[in-house]
Amino acid sequence: MLQDLLDYIAGRSVLILGFAREGRSTHRLIRKYFPDKPLAVADRSEVSLDDANTRLITGEGYLGCLDDYDLVFKTPGIPFKDVQTRPGTEISGQVDMFLRFAPCRVIGVTGTKGKTTTSTLIFEILRAAGIGACLIGNMGVPVFDEIETVEGKTAVVEMSSHQLEFVKASPHIAVLTNLYPEHLDHYNGYGGYTGAKMNIGLYQKPDDYLIYYAQTNFEGSPGLAGCKARRIAVGDDYLPANSPVLLAAQGNERLKGKHHVRDAVMAYAAAGLAGADENAAARAVAAFEGIEHRLEPAGVKRGIKFYNDSIATAPESVLLNIEAVGDVDTLIAGGEDRGLDLSGFVEGLRRSGIRNFIGLPDTGHAVGRRLDELGSGITVVLADDMEAAVEAACELTRPSKSCLLSPAAASYNRYKSFIEKGRHFKEIVERL
Repeated sequence: MLQDLLDYIAGRSVLILGFAREGRSTHRLIRKYFPDKPLAVADRSEVSLDDANTRLITGEGYLGCLDDYDLVFKTPGIPFKDVQTRPGTEISGQVDMFLRFAPCRVIGVTGTKGKTTTSTLIFEILRAAGIGACLIGNMGVPVFDEIETVEGKTAVVEMSSHQLEFVKASPHIAVLTNLYPEHLDHYNGYGGYTGAKMNIGLYQKPDDYLIYYAQTNFEGSPGLAGCKARRIAVGDDYLPANSPVLLAAQGNERLKGKHHVRDAVMAYAAAGLAGADENAAARAVAAFEGIEHRLEPAGVKRGIKFYNDSIATAPESVLLNIEAVGDVDTLIAGGEDRGLDLSGFVEGLRRSGIRNFIGLPDTGHAVGRRLDELGSGITVVLADDMEAAVEAACELTRPSKSCLLSPAAASYNRYKSFIEKGRHFKEIVERL
């Protein structure tokens, strides 16, 4: 219950680490119930806050204050792989506290890719079934923003690896979509990343549920050795071919590709455990309008079909989405170099059937040069920025074919997020 959370906070000295959207949300909730409680905010950037009872710690040495506090609400985006704290300092976050104290049933969704689509579909299916629900978490709504109003509802929470890294509780229904190497700059190797993800099921009880894709060997993961939940493996044959849910997913243009159909099936499996029936699920899946920046149609210009897939930061997702669109003539890719091995991506592109590759800094340039070195036969353009990339795409893409922006990399070298990158792409296409 909310009061239990407030009691937990009351007797502890609190530091809010990171003061972007989630950090400000944490400050609002605590200050609402503890108007005079001494708090602290630490952030690398300067912080503007009119609160005499909050100490501000900013600049390069902002992490040096952690041991001064009992409870640290860590913002997900702050890397923590080499940070050490004293035994008495608890590192937590909004998702951890929500899982421990929220007065409602929680469906948690994580995975490298597909978690936003799957979470949104679960929410839409529950709504179609008349089940009160909210959609919160990693897609942009801090869970504390809804913690006062969730009682009696089902909270569908998208959970990133960063949000799961320090949790000490797991959701009643956990959905694990897939795992690929990602965010390795935040962790000590792939094991650290997968370990954080696996926390979604680590603290489940025997009456809880873990749903996962059957063709991925989650069963053998050391991170789930302690998971006591009932496990549901969702394979490609989980639903019969004439299932209304499956037919609705296959017929929805915004769920192109087998991997998106799989997201819909996993969403139905989770929502079904929460009381949704198959007919409600089919209606919701058929009406699903897609996710911005996930294989989003960006318009037809000069006879070329443009797609914005800026959310695809993993190479595996890009290759799947090339296959899903089916007629990609030109791929625009590239972004921040996070140290991933891109050799498999290069080989996948050689077999993908694309005719043109337009590389953006930094990884796109490296991939493009490698394609040329291998004599791939793909026309390679190394673009300096998005404007140049779209201009090249217009020159190279055949009419009636598709141009796909699908970065296979994070966006932080040039943009604040994949959202900013995708919207910039759409703005440029719209001006054509």
